[in-house]
Amino acid sequence: MEKAGKLPVDEGRLREFTGILQKYKAGKASVERRTVAAENWWKLRNTAEARRTSEGLGGFQAVSGWLHNVIVSKHADAMDAFPEPTVLPREPDDRQEARILSKILPVILEQNGFEKTYSEAMWQKLKTGTGAYKVFWDPDKAGGLGDIAIERVDLLNVFWEPGKSDIQDSRCLFHTRLEDNDRLEEEYPQLKGKLKNSGFAATRFLYDDAMPLDGKSTVIEVYYKKNEGGRQILHYCRYVGDTLLYASENQTGADGEAVGIYEHGRYPFVFDSLFPVEGSPCGYGYIDLCRNSQTQIDLMQTAFLKNTMVGATPRYFQRSDGAVNEEEFLDLKNPIVHVSGNLGEDSLRMVEYRPLSGNYLNMRTSIINELRETSGNTETSVGLANAGVTAASAIAALQEASGKGSRDATRASYRAYSEIVTLCIELIRQFYELPRQFRITGRLGTEEFVAYDNAMLRPREQGALGGVELGLRQPVFDIRVIPQKSSAYSRLTQNELALQFYQLGFFAPQQSDQALACMSMMEFEGRDELMQKLAMNGTMQRRLALYQQYALAMTAKYEPENAPAMLAGITGDASLAAPRGKKPETRRADRVERARAGAAGSALPGGA
Repeated sequence: MEKAGKLPVDEGRLREFTGILQKYKAGKASVERRTVAAENWWKLRNTAEARRTSEGLGGFQAVSGWLHNVIVSKHADAMDAFPEPTVLPREPDDRQEARILSKILPVILEQNGFEKTYSEAMWQKLKTGTGAYKVFWDPDKAGGLGDIAIERVDLLNVFWEPGKSDIQDSRCLFHTRLEDNDRLEEEYPQLKGKLKNSGFAATRFLYDDAMPLDGKSTVIEVYYKKNEGGRQILHYCRYVGDTLLYASENQTGADGEAVGIYEHGRYPFVFDSLFPVEGSPCGYGYIDLCRNSQTQIDLMQTAFLKNTMVGATPRYFQRSDGAVNEEEFLDLKNPIVHVSGNLGEDSLRMVEYRPLSGNYLNMRTSIINELRETSGNTETSVGLANAGVTAASAIAALQEASGKGSRDATRASYRAYSEIVTLCIELIRQFYELPRQFRITGRLGTEEFVAYDNAMLRPREQGALGGVELGLRQPVFDIRVIPQKSSAYSRLTQNELALQFYQLGFFAPQQSDQALACMSMMEFEGRDELMQKLAMNGTMQRRLALYQQYALAMTAKYEPENAPAMLAGITGDASLAAPRGKKPETRRADRVERARAGAAGSALPGGA
């Protein structure tokens, strides 16, 4: 419902927003320059055909791929550890909701093509230093029903308050994008005749394709927080130039109070920086870190190749009045070269060639090693090992140690992923008023279909204690992130560990106490779940043995003739039957006596 009277957001307020946006853009100029430079370097390194085919030896410039290989390898490490969420409850009453959310959140992410979005953000993070996501509610999805949308954001189109390391601390947050004028006028009739100049233009990358700006306008979205009635409310405004398209501050709820756009009150953006810097939510990437070393390698490589070409192509000094026939001399097919007059030693002389010393090659190798060590892309991290290392455990230890940098960057991405999942839960809490159908994987891999809404996520009454109302409680969850896809090596290691446990008898119920004691000193993925299963199996085995003893004692007392057969069946020891040749009365007495002795002892072989 729109407010009556003078609206809080009018043309004057829009001009104020644009002024703030211009200040924010000037404040992040260094970030934009570094981002554009990194992207241009990456693009030119991969489209340098014009430089490589320059005519003549002097125009040649070597372009090697050491830094390119670093970024590709780091991206592969990130995708090998693609995340998957596990929702954990903070209250015992929320266990069921946490279990269902753990199943439906991966479905929501898959419907948004999050794996592709995650891959693009990782390229962005490794090259420019920061990956950015936007998690918002799209009312046009699902046939107008609306649903969660997740997309990667271009850093050049996001603007925040300068000097803030966390974008949530920014006074305002802007997001701009170019859209076609005809589509804007079709969706917003009030824009007809007003799209001549939007008054703001964001920095753009140098695209390979020519991108005309005619017929396009910059749409500005601004998010800002206000304290109203003791609550922090997130407002949203969308406009072009001086024309307002939507403002949540101009709207009120049914009770006349401000509602904002999202109940969670957070900006719907998540930044994932690689190497953070103070005073900015953006970090720097591998291109910023290793570009200097890569340039040195290319300069030396160019010099080496030119020196090699000089040595492979002999050149000569010839006097201007020399007697050598130049055409015949240069034609290698001529066995005879004619000269005029006497051929003096100074008529034709070879240009002296000095090959480069091996010290220069060692210097190039040193710079390459410096780049690899600085970036953490060593030989071991890419699957190679020194000739003296042959044991599988030693190779695994080296790879584990060399992958610390990639694992650290992955953990930072997991923290950003947890924020994304948290925002998704908050959007479900606010907007899933109607049930949505999901296909999930149930227990033991069975396929299940569930209908889910936000009924159990909304605030609930806690009742009263001692005549005092306890108020409302809103379910809150913790997010644990685990890799969805493990590498082939880690899967093989995990399988071999399970086989070793089986061969050592760890899964035998009667050895559960010893196995649990051993596992308490170990660290491996899934250890806690395995220890729970072993403890449960050991408890069940002890209860079964106790019940068997009770049954055997009762049988020996009331049906003594059946007790030996029961004891033999429990223990698997056929020798408990009476030997042949004795009288029936003697055999019966012997069997009863053995049955009673077995009942007094243990039903397990060897005793317990």
